[in-house]
Amino acid sequence: MSAAPLITINGLYKEFPIHKGILDQLTIAGGRVVKKHESVKALSGVELTVWKGESLCVVGESGCGKSTLARVIMSLIKPTRGEIRYEQERIDTKGVGELLPYRKKMQMIFQNPYASLNPRMTVRQTLQEPMTLHNPELNVAEVNERVVEVTRSVGIDPSWSDRYPHEFSGGQRQRISIARALAVDPEFIVADEPISALDVSIQAQVLNLMMDAREQRALTYLFITHDLAVVEHFGSRVAVMYLGTLCELAPTKKLFSSPQHPYTQALLSAIPRLNQSSSDYIRLRGEVPTPVNLPDGCVFHGRCIHASDRCRRENPALKTYADTAVACHAIEEGRI
Repeated sequence: MSAAPLITINGLYKEFPIHKGILDQLTIAGGRVVKKHESVKALSGVELTVWKGESLCVVGESGCGKSTLARVIMSLIKPTRGEIRYEQERIDTKGVGELLPYRKKMQMIFQNPYASLNPRMTVRQTLQEPMTLHNPELNVAEVNERVVEVTRSVGIDPSWSDRYPHEFSGGQRQRISIARALAVDPEFIVADEPISALDVSIQAQVLNLMMDAREQRALTYLFITHDLAVVEHFGSRVAVMYLGTLCELAPTKKLFSSPQHPYTQALLSAIPRLNQSSSDYIRLRGEVPTPVNLPDGCVFHGRCIHASDRCRRENPALKTYADTAVACHAIEEGRI
């Protein structure tokens, strides 16, 4: 892994306003009518660096903000506030035209291969479109040559290029999606749960394909998943998210061998193991708070057995201990 940062994220927030009827937005406070502005807090102050050549996995339960983080990084949605930099160049403030050079460097593989491919376009047209957009100097013969090359690289027969997506299985469609991402020779790929919609027998094939592409093309991955077995196999580092905040960031082996944050410990205890007894499973108390009204202090304090008054009042900052970064007052104070 290179010592140079590829993606740098500073103080990233994303809120989605809840649009209600005008009467639902009005309330009485202090003897007068005021208008409420409610929103879903999808990301809350995320600080993250993706280093060149690494595979950074982002994990957490559904609704923790993983996919929102992916889409904000790719500029598919704009952040509420914060900064995103690509090789020190700020990209979150750029317009559509200014982002075009970065679209070639940054590509995305979506979760559902049945929805992410245009059903009216053949495989050839699907792959030709980004190639001609980002490389207008290529002639038709050169584009077709690249189509053959990239389809072969993902295990798809080039003679199938004139078929439509509905003529392929789920695993083959996801291979085509990967080919589309590789078609413009990117440096950075965001993969948003790319194997979760596939059969278990196909998942390993697609995962190995992505790992081979990383080695052959010197790619950097941000890999979004909820499958911890995949993380252990694929990731070089792991970022654990809970309710839009980053709880822990550590090298994969270190995180699985000695998780620090109480939420990470509970998450990893849920992995079924042959030698695991029922006492090894950590049962969290309470329910996940709503992202519309986040609790004060640490967002995890309502479910944490180590929570103190400080945890209920003060939001913990992400602090580095050796090669692990953790946002937890109890660890900072030496209570765990």
